[in-house]
Parts: sequence; structure tokens; C-alpha cells
Amino acid sequence: MVKDAQTGAVLVSQLLDANGDGKPDELLFQTAMPARSTRKFILAGAPAGAPRPASAHTTFARFVPERTDDFAWENERVAFRTYGPVAEQLFDKKDAAGTLTSGMDCWLKRVDYPIINKWYAQHVLTPFSYHKDVGEGYDPYHVGISRGVGGTGVWDRDSLYVSRNFTSYKVLATGPIRTVFELTYAPWDANGRRVTERKVISLDLGSNLTRYEVHLASAGAPLPNCTIGLTLHDQKGSVRADEKAGYFRYWEAVDDSFLGTGVVLAPQRLLKYEDHRTPHKDQTQLYIAAKVPPRAPVVFYAGFGWVKSGQFRDAAAWDAYLQGFAQRLAAPLEVQF
Repeated sequence: MVKDAQTGAVLVSQLLDANGDGKPDELLFQTAMPARSTRKFILAGAPAGAPRPASAHTTFARFVPERTDDFAWENERVAFRTYGPVAEQLFDKKDAAGTLTSGMDCWLKRVDYPIINKWYAQHVLTPFSYHKDVGEGYDPYHVGISRGVGGTGVWDRDSLYVSRNFTSYKVLATGPIRTVFELTYAPWDANGRRVTERKVISLDLGSNLTRYEVHLASAGAPLPNCTIGLTLHDQKGSVRADEKAGYFRYWEAVDDSFLGTGVVLAPQRLLKYEDHRTPHKDQTQLYIAAKVPPRAPVVFYAGFGWVKSGQFRDAAAWDAYLQGFAQRLAAPLEVQF
């Protein structure tokens, strides 16, 4: 267990098996840490039968066969989903229930309790009821063949090459602090290169941004980049890019409110970005091209903030959140044990 050394309070913690071998690799806990401050904690064996502190909130992820084969994840602030092989097969058969995309969808929630199971259960009774807000939030976000918020591809010679739907998944952890899962994609073509792709995706309690660890490899020539996308929908919103800080965002009206989406990337990993506009449906996007390091993943964060959630009042508040997030990544905590 983890104790606050000053107060003696036992903190909520989570043992994490990051590689799925059945053995814990990390002990997670959270704390408020002002800049230039020091906090002390005690790691101690828990006495037999000692009560564990309960968490008021949690993170969650699961495969959703009752809605074709989505994969969805959430914490107390945001929720997301993406699409599996059955949805792709139905699309290929021209079935209306099919979906072809490796883009990432936003589920706009405005409650701090889990909604994934509840919304999908209601969908079974009333199909696609999660597209209507009855007080908890809803899904008005259109992905289509776009990258949604944080989908990836390879940009080469003025074209974006992308995978199809994920082919397999593995849940590595769910808990009060972090949820982690893995998605694998069938090999796909990027302008003559055969690309393999695997993503390790995680979401922490308290964060509006999902962490993506993208493993890309090519048997042929080296990949020129890993390109991260934010769809610009009808192009009526505003784009902001701060290359030096490493954050990029889109702010747009959604029904009777506003939504900010964003990507945060270590500036030293950035190759370029492009505000790509086109009349073709779902292909107007903000592209952020990152270096693909040899034998290492591309790591970035992507997510959203919705005004109706009460978390952000305007674009300036969303920008401040992204800027602060980027600053914390650039200046991580120093830990002594």
C-alpha cells in the first residue's frame, strides 16, 4: 500500500501488469503536485485484512460484441471507441450496420460515473439511442473514414495511407487509475510499403487525453512518418498549432455546444503538421507527422474537451489545458526512492 508520509493517509493504488504475463510491473497512485514542490510517500506491506481505500471514480475498457464489435474505453471525464473486424466485413457486404475506419470516436459524457455499459445496454433495447443526450451525454461525433481524434496513418507524396479496422484486441488492465489495452491491425499498404501496426492504448483517471503507443514496421523502405489526424468536419471551426510546445487542436461547434479536440506530441518527435483542406468527405483533417524511431514506438496523446461537460468553458480554456499537459510531459517529476 501507499501512504502519504505527512498525513499517514492510505492512498488509492493499482498494481499494473503492463505486459500481460500475469505478474505486476508497476504500482500506480496519484497525487496533486505543485510545480517546484516535494512530496513524500511510504510504500508498505498491507496488514492482513486491512481495508483498502475505495476510489470514487474509475477507468474502464472492453470489447463490445453487442454493438457489432466496437472497442470502447473511458474514465470519469471522457469516453472513446473504435471499430473491429465484423463491422468491416459488414461494410464490405454493403450492410448498413457496417463501418470501415481505424479512426477514433469521441463519446461526449457529462457525468463522472461509467456510461459505456449503460449506453450499450440501452442500444440493445433502442438501437443507437446513444446519439441522443438525455442528461448523461451522447455521441454526435462523426468519424467516417477520417482519423477522428488521434487515428494514425502514413503520409507520403500528398496521400494518407491508413489501416482498416482492428483485427484483434487484448485488455491488459482496468482499474481505479489506469486502463490499458492493445489493438492489432492487419498488414496494410503505404505507397508500396507493407506496414504492420499494433497500438498499446491507455487512459488515466483525471485525463482528457488517451495515450497512444503506436508500433509501426515496414519490411521494405523505412516509413517516412507516423501521421496523426484530427478531423476538421465541415471546416467551420478554428485550428491552433503550437509546434514549439507540441500541441495541436481544433475547436468547433457541435449542435448547441462546442468541442475541442487535440493532440500532444513531444516537439522533438515532430516532423511537420498540415492543415489539409479538401472537398472530399471526411478527408479534411489536421495532420501531425511524427518521426518513426527505429525499433521503438511513436508515443502521443489525443482527446477532447466538451463545453457541456463543465470542464472547459471556451477555446482558451482548452488551449490552456493542452499547453499545461505538454509542459508536464516536457518536465516530468523527479523521483527518488
